[in-house]
Amino acid sequence: MIHGATRSVGEADKEQLVGWIGAGKMGGPMARNLLADGISVMVSEPDATSRAALTQAGAQAAESLAALADTGIVFATLPNDQVLHDVVFGTAGPGLADILPSGAVFVEMSTVSPECSEAVAKRLKAAGIEYLRAPLSGSTDLAAKAALTVLASGDQAAWDKALPYLEKMSARRFYLGPAEEARYMKLVLNTLVGASSAVLSEALAIGASGGLGRADMMTVICESAVASPLFKYKQAAVVNDDFSPAFTVAQMIKDFTLISEAARRNGVPLLTTGLILELYRSASNAGMQDEDFFALVKWQQKLSTR
Repeated sequence: MIHGATRSVGEADKEQLVGWIGAGKMGGPMARNLLADGISVMVSEPDATSRAALTQAGAQAAESLAALADTGIVFATLPNDQVLHDVVFGTAGPGLADILPSGAVFVEMSTVSPECSEAVAKRLKAAGIEYLRAPLSGSTDLAAKAALTVLASGDQAAWDKALPYLEKMSARRFYLGPAEEARYMKLVLNTLVGASSAVLSEALAIGASGGLGRADMMTVICESAVASPLFKYKQAAVVNDDFSPAFTVAQMIKDFTLISEAARRNGVPLLTTGLILELYRSASNAGMQDEDFFALVKWQQKLSTR
């Protein structure tokens, strides 16, 4: 069931020190939104530049992961399964499951595999730590504007405690169930997002072969029955051939690999998704791995040039 409850941040919430792990392109602006509302944040971030940007905005810097033991709730935006595993289980030293006290809340907001998330859930439950899976839908621009969509699942108590903070970082929030539902919902959305670029690239190539220009095609597409917020958001980039990365081809390969692995694990055949993954891989092999994933439009144009 989808729940969209709302509860404002009270004085008790603001007084509680919030932990934050990972202050990159998404995590940094999200944490700054909390700081702007007067919420105290302690940040653990290996990159000195990103860490300094948050401390200049008012955050405290955690000298080590162990410093987060003083926080009642910890948010994380991490790059992949391996980093999440290392943060929770520890590597050379104790992990978050060893550091946080029983009753603390861990809110993990990355795109990771359901399998990794299940292992994390088991470890945290053994430590008495409440775990909320809360992957995000939206761009870095939306993160800065506190206009993201949060897809949440996990412990109901963790959802209730995290909600006042999530409201300061997002425009829409959905609680989807007690386990890995949010992880799968994120894969659902990313399947559609990645497929949109792939299909658009081929549609534009067909039109170009008949003499149509991208500007005219995108104008009509964005005013037609197939218009979408994503197409409208990317319209200028496609027309101007500007594929400065908001979400890269390499990141889309990572997400489509997660999608494929989750489907294989659950016995779900994804024939179209597999082909789209190969299309992203071919664009990456052509040197576009660090460009925005809508660079498939440019790659398809090269493939179609005679």
